[in-house]
Amino acid sequence: MTKVLFVCLGNICRSPMAKFIFKNMVNNKGLSNDFIIKSAATSYEEIGNDIYYGAKDKLIQKNIPFTKRKATRIVPEDYKYYDFIIGMEESNIRNIKKIIGEDVDNKISKLLDYSDCPRDIADPWYTGNFELTYNDIVEGCNGFIKYLEKCNIIQ
Repeated sequence: MTKVLFVCLGNICRSPMAKFIFKNMVNNKGLSNDFIIKSAATSYEEIGNDIYYGAKDKLIQKNIPFTKRKATRIVPEDYKYYDFIIGMEESNIRNIKKIIGEDVDNKISKLLDYSDCPRDIADPWYTGNFELTYNDIVEGCNGFIKYLEKCNIIQ
């Protein structure tokens, strides 16, 4: 069982989009029973809130299934539980490390580090560009799947 935690600032836009996009990709490969996929925030600002309407609308537009959920915050214990903790931008990585401590097992990365063009994924809460965020997340998730295949974690 491979356990993946996607993380962004508030857990209402990027990380839940990544969670549901990656879940959809895994389901399409028939591997849903091989994964636990969750998302979390580094801040307390949106705790308890569902996916932001702009992110929800984009998932609907792209036919990505999702469920109602509540934003949660990453906790130190998550480091032991998850195999991969994947942030959306460099500030997420810094904040994750402040919360969980040193990354001794090299579990923390940025989603687009798995792509051919590593970079941050812009927060659509501020930019309003949910299409760009969606495309960046898909690019990162595709790269992450290729990484998992290369490492023989999935076939």
